[in-house]
Amino acid sequence: MPNLSQPTQRLISRYQQWYQFLQPKEGMPFIHVDEVASKVAAFYEKIRTVVDWKEEHLMRRVAIIRKLKRKFLDLELFNFSNKKEIAESLVLELIRGGHFPNDKIEETRIADVQLTLNKYIFIFKNAPPAKSGREKLQFYNWLLEIAACEIEQVLYPFAKERALIDYMFELMKERIGSNLPEGEKNIQIYVAVQQALFKLDRPIISYNLLKYKYPLWNSPTKEWLFEVSKNIYKIWDNIERDLFHPLGKKFYTVCEKYDTPYLLLGDILSEENPAEVSKKISEPEVLENLTKKVYHKRLSTLKSRLFRAAFYSTLSILLGNSVALIVLEIPLAKLITGRFSLITIIVDILGPTFLMFLLMVTIKTPPKSNLEIVVMETMKIVYQRKKVDFYEIKMPKKRNLLTRFIITLIYILGAVVSLGAVVLIFELVGFPPTSVIINIIFVALICFAGLVVRKRAEELTVEEKPSGLLGFIFDILFLPVANIGRWLSNKWKKYNAIAAFFNALIDMPFLTFVEFLEQWRFFLKEKKEEIH
Repeated sequence: MPNLSQPTQRLISRYQQWYQFLQPKEGMPFIHVDEVASKVAAFYEKIRTVVDWKEEHLMRRVAIIRKLKRKFLDLELFNFSNKKEIAESLVLELIRGGHFPNDKIEETRIADVQLTLNKYIFIFKNAPPAKSGREKLQFYNWLLEIAACEIEQVLYPFAKERALIDYMFELMKERIGSNLPEGEKNIQIYVAVQQALFKLDRPIISYNLLKYKYPLWNSPTKEWLFEVSKNIYKIWDNIERDLFHPLGKKFYTVCEKYDTPYLLLGDILSEENPAEVSKKISEPEVLENLTKKVYHKRLSTLKSRLFRAAFYSTLSILLGNSVALIVLEIPLAKLITGRFSLITIIVDILGPTFLMFLLMVTIKTPPKSNLEIVVMETMKIVYQRKKVDFYEIKMPKKRNLLTRFIITLIYILGAVVSLGAVVLIFELVGFPPTSVIINIIFVALICFAGLVVRKRAEELTVEEKPSGLLGFIFDILFLPVANIGRWLSNKWKKYNAIAAFFNALIDMPFLTFVEFLEQWRFFLKEKKEEIH
């Protein structure tokens, strides 16, 4: 019988600790919010999901960031001399909105959240002046996002996810080779593991890097925190350099290809009794059966998750397209051409949706042969082995000027052909020039969103897939448009007018109403208790 590796034994121990954390705690007071107010707030948060949609595991943090920005405005931005306790109202809002469970979080966590907020307020107060107004705003947003990540983990620690990240990080350090210095290489592996395993985004990876580089980040002394505040712009710059390293994509490619065994092992440890799982997975036959079981379970939920991702991303863009149609396209068309036909409106609204539908129906799940490779890779990481696989990260070869010119020319020609075909279709339908430009933007956004969802479909794939001639042609024509969409998507996040409208005119009044509703419900309960 093969022996479990030391990293696997440590992983099992940490999952056992996570399991103990989930057990009900006797005699502990938990945070409670009114159920009616919670349902009203949760309904509003569902509407917000359509407006500023992101991956499901990021939506909670989006809400924390949104509420933090409003709370910090109450503290008079960058002037916190009249600091007040804001943790309790923040936590109650998050629980009402359904982002955290009701009656499950200890009341002591409110004080922990306030300590976390105090730390970031201290950094804001003691940070050196920014070089420009733009840098000041970018720094403010960056630090608020980091604060949101820490608050999220204070309220609901990601113990098992953190354990799995550390496990894969430990094993990948042995398997990945590079010409980079050891410390730089390890940081790139750490970033890539987080992106591959749980599709974590820049703020949470930045927060994890801060903890990795500065072990005192979550329990700082005042002197240490003051020193960090004075150097916070340099720290921020170094974190950004780590996230945009020239070889970062190559590290991610390796980690993304081999992340499936780690995910499945995490599923096995989550579903099995922690006290017995060590004995079970020590037997290769049992481990093989458990791996196949969780693999098929993940495969069965993959399509539903892809559908939700496709639905919300399409709906978000469709909503923006509809607003653009009403606010921009129709008025401009009537001003320039004097008309905007019904068929144009129908194509304008349904065209992008149909494009996303085509992208979704052509998604293929992993082939059957992939499962055997996954089982073999799982055994490689679970058991102690004398020889481990090795993956070399090499610097990309420099291309000569002529090669770069030809590749760039083909890339541009692919974009011209693709966008030209889109323009031709819109011209045949009778779109005015202004609508053609606006709809090209939305087609690019749809292409990018569709490509992201298609990449999610490969999360269980370890087997190399040959692209073939059709795949090669598809990449030439599709990737340039998708890259335009990626650039536009980043701009869309910054200048989402619908989200700004919700924040300015709806968010604060609505949440004030919800707080009043909860207080009114408590008042009624008190009056009922007076009746004997």
